[in-house]
Amino acid sequence: MYDLSSAPWLRRVIIIMVLAGVLILGFMVLQPFIVPAIWAAVLGYSTWGWNERMQQWCRGNRTLSSLAMTLLLTLAVIVPTASIVWLLSAEVTEAYRQTITALAGQHELPPALMRMPLVGSWLQDLNTHMQNDPQALRNALQGLLGSSMGQMRDLVGGFGRNLGKMFITAVTLFFFYRDGERFAAQLREALREIIGSRSGAYLDAIGRMVKAVLLSLLVCAVSQGALAGLGYWVAGVPAPIFAGLVTMVASLIPFAVPLVWGSIAIWMFAAGQTVPAIGLVIWCATAVSWIDNVIRPLVIGGSTGVPFLLVLFGVLGGLAAFGLVGLFVGPALLAVMLAVWREWRSERIDQSGGAG
Repeated sequence: MYDLSSAPWLRRVIIIMVLAGVLILGFMVLQPFIVPAIWAAVLGYSTWGWNERMQQWCRGNRTLSSLAMTLLLTLAVIVPTASIVWLLSAEVTEAYRQTITALAGQHELPPALMRMPLVGSWLQDLNTHMQNDPQALRNALQGLLGSSMGQMRDLVGGFGRNLGKMFITAVTLFFFYRDGERFAAQLREALREIIGSRSGAYLDAIGRMVKAVLLSLLVCAVSQGALAGLGYWVAGVPAPIFAGLVTMVASLIPFAVPLVWGSIAIWMFAAGQTVPAIGLVIWCATAVSWIDNVIRPLVIGGSTGVPFLLVLFGVLGGLAAFGLVGLFVGPALLAVMLAVWREWRSERIDQSGGAG
């Protein structure tokens, strides 16, 4: 039998291979829970001050205070978000089915729809085709309905999986509240061993960025809701304040705001209110939808000192790479990169000054 003690390099290679295999398998096991854990960490860190007050009210009982905070955050954040996601998925599926079914039974589109900007000419061509060959169009639409409903059911199933992740987030949040201080101490110690004394500054940069992103979410939600409500009121939409509140809540979910004002605009077009509908579309497509891309980087950059363009890249790139949680991950990663760059520049300037 081969003696590994005579070849220490071979022993190190085997140990590294075993450790790498364990890490890979561990990542495969934990991968479904990484995003919920990040959300729990974001919520827990951002509300840690409230958790400390809750511990005082519960006379130092960490388990009781953690349970109370988890229930409060679940009722205040997770349950409303889950409800909005579920309602949107159900409404989108039903609206899609009814639209296709209604078109399949129509021989002519409503004139108001054919006056819609951008898509009006396409709808006019569709209307002509419906009049010339209604049976062929009906069969095509019914076939489209049959093939697409499976995809829509998969979409709803995806939302259902997200609801399950929200439950996992709530469970993880409880343990972050209860054992957060001990976990943070262990994390700082591990990073100090790997990176050195600089790890504290990097963690502080991540913490400031997470709080700034949450602040930007709230500011953008209020701004979009207020501007959209103003547009609804000018356009004569019934209950503009309620519609503005719905838009404000929907702004917490990326790309959900156009679904709200777009549905209202389509309803106005169908009702024959063409001019107000066009004005609403222009207002919402410019002022409401784009204000998010302006306010968010300004708020985050003003709170953290990170340049506007870098924050914008972090937000948009994080969304593209990691989904909704990328709102936090993208800017946080760029904040650490900026901290490393500034530290390196400072050291180079000090060395140049010392050499001179």
